[in-house]
Amino acid sequence: MTVHEAAGSSVRVRADGDVGEKDLAHVRAKVEAALARPGLGEVSGEVRVARAAAHHAGQPWSAGAEIRVGKHAVLVRAEEATAHELADRLADRLRVQAERVAHRAGTARRSAGPPPWRGGEADARAAEKVPPREV
Repeated sequence: MTVHEAAGSSVRVRADGDVGEKDLAHVRAKVEAALARPGLGEVSGEVRVARAAAHHAGQPWSAGAEIRVGKHAVLVRAEEATAHELADRLADRLRVQAERVAHRAGTARRSAGPPPWRGGEADARAAEKVPPREV
């Protein structure tokens, strides 16, 4: 098992099984690029990359990511035939989930204004003092 931690980030990338340094570096670069979106807040967590020992496995490369973006948890899983495909799929899924978290924080639930009978929009129109129409 190999553990790498990116210099500017607190996301660790772990490798289990027969994972080369070149493949691990590619996955690490893709993960960092996917989570480098401005406005995300504090990002921390772990990505686990594994390669199956069985040669007959259809998709021997797998990855799982458990990332905290601010106060939200982002969980992503991917399986592919090659390390580069795995890195691309993992980065795409992380990017989509990070976008959801960013938009969720920006669009917090807001209550609607009060109804007219409680001083809502009707009071605003009454304050304008619109003259009555002549018949």
